[in-house]
Amino acid sequence: MLSYEQARQAVIDEVSKKKGPRATAPVHIWDAVGYVLAQEIKAEREYPPFDRATRDGYAVRALDAYTGATLKCAGEIKAGDNATTPLGRWTCVQIMTGAGVPPGADAVVMVEHTARKGDNVNFDRTAQSGQNIVPKGSEAQRGQVVLAPGTRIGHGEIALAAQVGATEPLCAVKPRVAILSTGDEVVLVEQKPGPFQIRNSNSVSLAAQTRAAGGEPVLLGNARDRADELRSKIERGLKEDILVMSGGVSAGKYDLVESVLKSMGAEILFDAVAIRPGKPAVFARCKDKFVFGLPGNPVSTMVTFELLVRPAIDLLNGAEARPLPLLRATLAAPIKEKPGLTHFVPAHIEWQGFDAQVSPIEWRGSGDVAALARSNCFLIIPADREELPVGESVPVLLRKDIA
Repeated sequence: MLSYEQARQAVIDEVSKKKGPRATAPVHIWDAVGYVLAQEIKAEREYPPFDRATRDGYAVRALDAYTGATLKCAGEIKAGDNATTPLGRWTCVQIMTGAGVPPGADAVVMVEHTARKGDNVNFDRTAQSGQNIVPKGSEAQRGQVVLAPGTRIGHGEIALAAQVGATEPLCAVKPRVAILSTGDEVVLVEQKPGPFQIRNSNSVSLAAQTRAAGGEPVLLGNARDRADELRSKIERGLKEDILVMSGGVSAGKYDLVESVLKSMGAEILFDAVAIRPGKPAVFARCKDKFVFGLPGNPVSTMVTFELLVRPAIDLLNGAEARPLPLLRATLAAPIKEKPGLTHFVPAHIEWQGFDAQVSPIEWRGSGDVAALARSNCFLIIPADREELPVGESVPVLLRKDIA
């Protein structure tokens, strides 16, 4: 049985074989967050396009502005003003943050280090050439690639694209992820369940996780515990880039996912991961498509999606697989679990200054969605540990959707 690290790497290795170029389409910059860039974006001019002041103060020739010097203020430059008039000797110009520095000036002295009376400005410290100025072209040269293909577009990247005028960047078309739940007990979320039925929350949560990971969810509904119905739904799911199923992957009489996949010629790459919750997780390749069979209990489904499916979506987007958002925190309450499997326990992390503390959430197992909703992370208990004491530094997997 694979560790979760080995299983995750197996997914990355397999999907990487099919990482080639994807279909692309222009995406308006207002909608581009979450997409993966499929073109080079270049600076159409130098950035900054002028010597830019980084502080409110006075533009000076550094040789003229020494401690005790008094210079005559020759005017004012605010952001957006033309700054083409050369600065004369023994003069200064009042300047605002973001404004262009006039020719001849090589420093900006912060207003806090000056005293002004009329047009005369006294300096209480000596200026250094280059201080408080960002030189023209120092951030990017004209024609320089500022965003490369494969870059995932976040708010910083979209700001840079906007700055250089890339209003409709060419992006990879998001991979389509078919989502299928299984089980006779499952009904539509809009439907009132019977006494022994449950609403199909897995499809809703998997669709949300898919969107957050950069995929396009395709909802296939639910397959009852019948081989013919499951096979038909799987056939439909294989029309998409990835098929993700929840439920039907354990060893019970009506857990049919693995047997149906095998009957369809699927290659089962693994069917168990040494974790709790989420042990009976399946990864397969069927008709040249990737298939994930995740456990049906909601917490198991969400954990295994994060560990296994997210990197596949990254790679099919043309990007690199993002590392797991792990950090270390100090355990605020003791915890005990059975050794042998790596445990992912719903927990709550909070910061006191720079120090993170994590507390396990009381929960009733992998079907306890209410406990998951009270958590913002998973506390990871290594497979070789049974008890963790208060104060120990422990690994934590953040829930990136809310943490």
